[in-house]
Amino acid sequence: MPTVYPYTQYSGIWKLNAASAAQGAGTWAVPPTPKLFSWGANTYGQLGLGNITSYSSPIQVGSLTNWSSISGGNVFSGAIKSDGTLWMWGRNQQGQLGLGNKTNYSSPKQVGSLTNWSKITVTIENAATPTTFAIKTDGTLWAWGYNAFGQLGLGNTTYYSSPKQIGGLTSWLQVSSHYSHVAAIQTNGTLWTWGYNVSGQLGQGNTVSYSSPKQVGLLTTWLTVSAGYQATLAIKTDGTLWSWGANFLGGLGLNNTTSYSSPKQVGTLTNWLSVSSGQDYTTAIKTNGTLWTWGYNANGQLGTGNITNYSSPKQVGSLTTWSQISAGLTVTAAIKLDSTLWIWGSNTTGSLGQGTTTSYSSPKQVGSLSSWVQISAGQSVLGVAKT
Repeated sequence: MPTVYPYTQYSGIWKLNAASAAQGAGTWAVPPTPKLFSWGANTYGQLGLGNITSYSSPIQVGSLTNWSSISGGNVFSGAIKSDGTLWMWGRNQQGQLGLGNKTNYSSPKQVGSLTNWSKITVTIENAATPTTFAIKTDGTLWAWGYNAFGQLGLGNTTYYSSPKQIGGLTSWLQVSSHYSHVAAIQTNGTLWTWGYNVSGQLGQGNTVSYSSPKQVGLLTTWLTVSAGYQATLAIKTDGTLWSWGANFLGGLGLNNTTSYSSPKQVGTLTNWLSVSSGQDYTTAIKTNGTLWTWGYNANGQLGTGNITNYSSPKQVGSLTTWSQISAGLTVTAAIKLDSTLWIWGSNTTGSLGQGTTTSYSSPKQVGSLSSWVQISAGQSVLGVAKT
């Protein structure tokens, strides 16, 4: 799932404040009057457009201009508005929309009436195992939906269709989930994981699943984390990149296909800024603005102009202007410093936003807007733009 960092306005354009991001700034901000757009697969109304029609070009979701945090999944989506309200839509067979029922909705529906929601993340893989996690402005962490592997972190395997608080801590900073495991960072820099652990994706040195958060080691220097399909990638405050879990197709970036149940450093570089892990592949941006990808590439999702798998980081082009990245199922989306949106990978459902269903193995610009501030890629894609 994507990491959103503070933005600064330059000459009317909102750009990533890389310095603040590198320092792990605790204040997260989104520019004013942002509009929400969606495109791609829409079988269950996950685009939020009031229908189940798929679209191959960005379509605005409603007419509101106050969206602040987004997360697009495989069959459902969620977003938070600038007033702190939480909204969800799409498939709801396991109660993942948090509305207290299992009814599908093709338009955004408010979850409760609270106005203190801050960040949201939904699972982007496997329609049968959907979960949602959200952090409030008071630092508490909440979860709901599918829970067969204890991935809700509630100490049980009970499903919930309404938000349930995970423990009593008020220090959660970031949470990321994929398939059936979860990784989260607290404000003190500690890293915690829970849920399904068949490939060691929890980083606990074993393959034991846990239904409550369990700390990964004792370090207090974790900056950002991304849960992928049975794998986890994380960056420390010193700019080093670490990975663990399943590695069948080289998604850990360790120049092999060996799986690991404890964190392993990816190379020796200390200039990694952000990371987003998809299904068996990984994308990352360095502090110099370069974009790197590795792992599974059958659909061209690495953006390297081919369909070759790579087990070590490979640079996408030579540009130094990338600011934000989001890896989905077989689709990758990125935003540049000039606020243009670029996308590549599989396009069978129009997920690339090109107005066609032609797939691309190299970055292609979506439209001509230069005002994109957030992007979240699943099988469906959500984007926020200040237009």
